[in-house]
Amino acid sequence: MEEKRLNEHNKKEYAPMHTAEHIVNGEVARRFGCGRAFSAHVERKKSKLDYRMARAMSSEELTSLEEYVNGVIRADVEVTEEFLSQAEAMERFDMSRLPEGASDTVRVIRIGDYDECLCAGDHVKRTSEIGRFYISSSRYQDGVQRIVFKLEEK
Repeated sequence: MEEKRLNEHNKKEYAPMHTAEHIVNGEVARRFGCGRAFSAHVERKKSKLDYRMARAMSSEELTSLEEYVNGVIRADVEVTEEFLSQAEAMERFDMSRLPEGASDTVRVIRIGDYDECLCAGDHVKRTSEIGRFYISSSRYQDGVQRIVFKLEEK
């Protein structure tokens, strides 16, 4: 399992999609109190996020989420990075997904006031570089809400 996490950690992401994933994850966690996705597959053409939830998200909630993400994109928010010691990061972040043997210094990606999380991946410099975000499908099964999304590139 740790080896798989290390391989995922070293995989090069498509920066616009990866940054969009951060915005979605932060907002779903805030709105629904379910935490960040427990499973994610982020690719250039389409991506998916899985959340443990007590109920399915309504079509209105999905539309509202899509509008929210596009609002953050249009706001042209700066994406910044910060480096912290693991000890400092433990006070603010869930460290459970950090690979075994990770360095004492971790990287935090911040998207304005919209999201911040530990991440080693590639990101855009500003949200306006992402393109239009849309949810292409979703499903709820056995307590898991899946959201599949795509980007219309600029």
